[in-house]
Amino acid sequence: MTKTFVSHLECSYTGKVYPADQLHGLSEAGKPLLVKYDLDALGKAISKDDLKSRLPEFWRYREFLPLRKSANVVRLGEVMTPILAAPKLQVRYGCGEILIKDEGRLPTGSFKARGIALAVAMAKELGITTMAMPTNGNAGAALAAYCSAADIETYVFCPEDTPRVNIEEIAFQGAKTFLVNGYITDCGRIVGEGKQAMGWFDASTLKEPYRIEGKKTMGLELAEQYGWQLPDVIFFPTGGGVCLIAMWKVFNELKDIGWLKGPLPRMAAVQSTGCGPIVRAFEAGEREVTEPWENVTTQIHGVRVPNPIGGRLVLDVLYESNGFGPAVDDDAVTEARARICAEEGFHMCPEGAACVVALEMERASGRIKADDRVVLFNTASGLKSPMPPLENRLEPGQAVDYSVL
Repeated sequence: MTKTFVSHLECSYTGKVYPADQLHGLSEAGKPLLVKYDLDALGKAISKDDLKSRLPEFWRYREFLPLRKSANVVRLGEVMTPILAAPKLQVRYGCGEILIKDEGRLPTGSFKARGIALAVAMAKELGITTMAMPTNGNAGAALAAYCSAADIETYVFCPEDTPRVNIEEIAFQGAKTFLVNGYITDCGRIVGEGKQAMGWFDASTLKEPYRIEGKKTMGLELAEQYGWQLPDVIFFPTGGGVCLIAMWKVFNELKDIGWLKGPLPRMAAVQSTGCGPIVRAFEAGEREVTEPWENVTTQIHGVRVPNPIGGRLVLDVLYESNGFGPAVDDDAVTEARARICAEEGFHMCPEGAACVVALEMERASGRIKADDRVVLFNTASGLKSPMPPLENRLEPGQAVDYSVL
């Protein structure tokens, strides 16, 4: 057994209480459920010093997680991801500090491993034998890998224009993989409508309560790496918005047990001008995403969620943190990604590069000050996204004109 301090689950909309240790999807109100803890007991059971003797991995924060039986842990090498300095970006934008937290070091090359590692462990603990998910790529790859390790059958549905490397990875990791002529919402509809016929558990974003808890670990890591203080601003590429919800949740949990010093950061939900339902709602001063985004044009796949089920929770984070929602242009993201790779030697995914463009915009607008300490999240390895083809060729046996190389 592992020590956990879960007290109950709670509807994020109505506050209705649900028992822990039972299988749950959405609440009766059709809203995401949040895991709640006995924070007084948690705070007395573990100290910051206790962490120092533990392995630098995801499961070092086990008291902050809901898993009860350590036998259900599924490990694929969930390392603590590094925070990297970006000195050339810092000079370019004139910020007090710019750091990049590189989630591409996690299993299957993306931050999705955090939420899925815990979701699959909890599925194993609760007796689930089949899981299904709609995905824009990286979540499906993580689900396929962790479910294969846990002997859980997996069905994954992808929009047909999902990057080929993601589709092939999902299938190669053992999931039954299908392409859908539509968006992730269309894939989600197939999963939801197939529950009764197929008997699978719907692992869609925020339709089960534990991916939030797994993704809390990025906030825990960041706080520990920052010496139990936090940066002034966090930029995160936002599709479903689980990570913003998760980090804000754990920052408040840490504050409640007295581990954090100083103010909480402003949270920035980075979306695209080609799909920005949360940004649009925020700019209109709304508390809900009331209208799905029409005519999705962005090729930044991680933010292509036209109607996020957790939109209200993400907006709550922005309002509570005095945060904001930048929408970036795809062409600017493509240029920034290429430049950072060539100048910094750091290969960002498009979603990570979107955060750089958002920082540039907000530095110019004055929302980011010269002395602000900023963290950008690179949510996946750049190797998982398409790159421009190489056209330079040389022919063997022919003289090389070195003057034009």
